[in-house]
Amino acid sequence: MSDATAKPAFNLNMHTHRLLSDEPFFAALSRRIDKRASTSVPTAGVRVTDEGRFEMVYNPDFMARMVEECGKVKENRDNPFRWVRGILMHEFYHLIYGHCTSRLPDTGMSKIWNYATDLAINTHIPDELPPVALIPGRGPYAEFPPGLSAEAYLKLLQDQQDEEDDKSDDGNNGGSDDGSEDSDGGGSGDSGGDEPGNGDSEGSGDGSGDGPLDDHSGWGEGGGTTDNIAEERLKDMVKKAAHEAAKKGWGSVSAGMKERIMESITTKVDWKKVLRSFVKASQKAARRSTVKRINRRFPYIHAGKRSDRVARVAISIDQSGSVSNEMLAAFFSELEALAKYAEFVVVPFDTAVNENLVYTWKKGEKKKWERVMCGGTCFDAPT
Repeated sequence: MSDATAKPAFNLNMHTHRLLSDEPFFAALSRRIDKRASTSVPTAGVRVTDEGRFEMVYNPDFMARMVEECGKVKENRDNPFRWVRGILMHEFYHLIYGHCTSRLPDTGMSKIWNYATDLAINTHIPDELPPVALIPGRGPYAEFPPGLSAEAYLKLLQDQQDEEDDKSDDGNNGGSDDGSEDSDGGGSGDSGGDEPGNGDSEGSGDGSGDGPLDDHSGWGEGGGTTDNIAEERLKDMVKKAAHEAAKKGWGSVSAGMKERIMESITTKVDWKKVLRSFVKASQKAARRSTVKRINRRFPYIHAGKRSDRVARVAISIDQSGSVSNEMLAAFFSELEALAKYAEFVVVPFDTAVNENLVYTWKKGEKKKWERVMCGGTCFDAPT
């Protein structure tokens, strides 16, 4: 091929730049992820480096082929870059879902888990991917409902595999000697079958056959500390990308996925731990002398010391209509457990505080929870 007719080298930057107009959230996330071209991977994939950073490795020849083949499809002639965009989004979803760090099933990494993670992602972008992608509701997964988690798809795949094994056993019992006796489903399948096996192959796929669209090698191989560092960095990256998307738009990200993303970056506080810590820290120690305790420094010469720990804590309880009975019951249950340490002044409120309903919960006392208000909410009322 002459230089005049040679195809230009694949430029990933051109495709990530296109995300700015169509997918602001993924564009913001993409800027924070290292990318490296390599022919050592058949397709593309994300992984955690030894330094605890996320890296996307892609095969430029595969990506160029995706552009070429996408342009040949009638509905994609005006946008031959759709499949590459879908592949980029697919890889970023793997990060968002935590598939390449701590999110692994009890059985560990396996080919069937790779299939499950791809199904869980591709259900959100079914029209953005090439035909080789595993998509719920299509091909061998036509009976799989869309919108499930990777764990749910793993269960469906295992059930499907069990059914195939049962059929295979029935065929062998019928006297057929042509099949392999020791097959464990570890291969990637041929033109006659798409089913995942339970072997330990990474299931990389090469873009021209059945199996995962991308490369999952290296998942789950990082150490605990490395993965923890990577997860903290990922949380920060997703948080910054979400803040940008709030101003520029979320693109094709669904409302449900947006809610999931925002939940993943929201710091969660265990209110029970906070309450316990506050109550115990509020205890004051009144020390007094007593001959019933031995003085450790001057035994039997000076009297010992005893500390009487007493705490009196004001507890304002939101009893507005937005607080369910289950939430109130859980809060009262925790207060009952802490009543052995402190005395509480309970202040129920909704839009206001009714002083006639304020009462003292004495130390060691047991009380049954009750709702005494059910109006609106005003957190300034008890203060």
